[in-house]
Amino acid sequence: MPVKIRLQRQGRKKKPFYHVVIADSRAPRDGKYIERLGIYNPNTNPATIELNFDRALSWLQKGAQPTDTCRAILSYNGVLYKNHLLNGVKKGAFDEATAEVKFNEWKTQKEAKISNQKEELATKEQEQIKKRLEAEIKINEERAQELAKRNSELAAEVEAKVKEEEEAKAEPVAESETKVEAEAVEEKKEDPKTEA
Repeated sequence: MPVKIRLQRQGRKKKPFYHVVIADSRAPRDGKYIERLGIYNPNTNPATIELNFDRALSWLQKGAQPTDTCRAILSYNGVLYKNHLLNGVKKGAFDEATAEVKFNEWKTQKEAKISNQKEELATKEQEQIKKRLEAEIKINEERAQELAKRNSELAAEVEAKVKEEEEAKAEPVAESETKVEAEAVEEKKEDPKTEA
């Protein structure tokens, strides 16, 4: 049975991360393995991949068969491309120096592409944060306007009540003053001395 390069699941429920391992194809998924090559964490954006490049290349050259996901991981890190170039050197298509130059060119392009992707993700995240802040500011302004409107209505109601109470107090005073004046006029009419 061939040796496989495959993933061994770790982590908690719905938050997996994986160890990239060399294992016998008959061994259970999370069981015994021969060697651990690195880790793969799909929870981050972009996914975190840490791989021992030389050991992975060595196992590929010995005939280890990667699973589909591991093939993608090895391709992403350039292990498969390096293996392809070394096979070309063995066949005499080109020399080792040319293979190294080709691999280094590919590696710089790949790193530039990854850094661009990270920058784009960072700018998108900043834009999303900015949009959320603007939306929150707009909502806060609307709430402030509603509160100001409610407060002005409550203040108007309070002022109206205060005026009604003042008018209610003023009316009995005015009535009592008119009564006093009316009584004084009657007294004058009755008192003949004051007329002379």
